[in-house]
Amino acid sequence: MVTYDDFQKLDIRVGTIIKVEDFPEAKKPAYKLTVDFGSEVGVKTSSAQLVAHYSKEELQGKRVLGVVNFPPRKIGPFSSEVLTLGVPDASGSCVLLVPDKIDAVIGGKLY
Repeated sequence: MVTYDDFQKLDIRVGTIIKVEDFPEAKKPAYKLTVDFGSEVGVKTSSAQLVAHYSKEELQGKRVLGVVNFPPRKIGPFSSEVLTLGVPDASGSCVLLVPDKIDAVIGGKLY
């Protein structure tokens, strides 16, 4: 069982996607994201399997939630520095977890 103290170890922040690129080297269809998490965390990269529901244009400027304190993970030739959070749809494709208000502060920590 996970404790509240365990949960608090996760650093989940609000970020804005500032760049979206195709990721043809990925085993499953994915994008390379560059996400701005504000001045405390900075700009980080993430690989995300979002192509089933989102175009590159739709993702540009979108606010997302990401775990920013995991170690980087090598995905093919790409280093993914954060885990962009999502949930599966009925077919298993990723749907992003996003703040429902534009007022969510960039770099704001989930509590």
